[in-house]
Amino acid sequence: MVRISEFQIKDVVTVSDGKKLGNIVDIEINVQTGKIDAIVVASSSRVLGFFGRDEDIVVPWKNIVKIGEDVILVRYKGYSNYEEEEQ
Repeated sequence: MVRISEFQIKDVVTVSDGKKLGNIVDIEINVQTGKIDAIVVASSSRVLGFFGRDEDIVVPWKNIVKIGEDVILVRYKGYSNYEEEEQ
């Protein structure tokens, strides 16, 4: 079992280029199935959530490659608009 607070302290990193996207600020849950649909990541360019990009990054749960002790590895393409990568 993993708590949301444990997710929030992990860095979210792309597997394609190793760039840090940011940290999880929210999750999207499907209320009908009770499963997590996506994680919402605050851009690493934000400072305390006030300055920087206004848009959060939404990464579908199926694009999470690995959840480690310190990082969450994800498949993600682009910073302005999410484009789902095929496996």
